[in-house]
Amino acid sequence: MGRDNKQGQSNNKGSLPQTPKNQKIAPNKVSEEFSQEFMELINTVTQKQHNKKQK
Repeated sequence: MGRDNKQGQSNNKGSLPQTPKNQKIAPNKVSEEFSQEFMELINTVTQKQHNKKQK
């Protein structure tokens, strides 16, 4: 007969598979992470543009 497609509570709901604990980000910190990465990107682009103008 068919297999049971039971989709109940999972014990692994709060964990990310194959992600080291030191690399996990709390859900409320995700927006901070994105904003930091965007600021780093903007800073590198502006530095490159500034360096081109000086040459």
